[in-house]
Amino acid sequence: MPKNPQPELVPVDRAILRLLAENARMPNNAIAEEVGIAPSTCLARIRALRERGVIRGYHADVDPAALGLGIQAMISVRLHAHTKERISSFTAEIPLLPGVLTAFHLAGADDYLLHVAVPDTDALRDFVLDHLTAHPAVAHTETSLIFGHMRGHMTA
Repeated sequence: MPKNPQPELVPVDRAILRLLAENARMPNNAIAEEVGIAPSTCLARIRALRERGVIRGYHADVDPAALGLGIQAMISVRLHAHTKERISSFTAEIPLLPGVLTAFHLAGADDYLLHVAVPDTDALRDFVLDHLTAHPAVAHTETSLIFGHMRGHMTA
């Protein structure tokens, strides 16, 4: 059971979320027209979805290569021990490391999955050696290069 159960989303909220997931810059009146409600109602629904934490933010999808970060990789990380202190410390440090785009805390054989973007393979090697394998909590890493990235569509 979830820690903070959310009230059930009604179909109009799901439609709004689907449109925002496809294009977060879609104007409110266009969303309202698409889902068949008044713009003021749409604005109130979006505001309520933000306040409930259903909408966590709006983000620009920036191409890392345009910033000189031509190599992307997924790095699986396994920790030595699973104490709360180790996990909390590692979880706090990971998003602050240079090149980390996204970090996932997992269940299963690996403890974390990091999506990183770096300028080149030398920088990727240095990232793994300097920030991961040198970390006292890290037992093992496995790096997979990303050749392509496709974004899925949320079905709400």
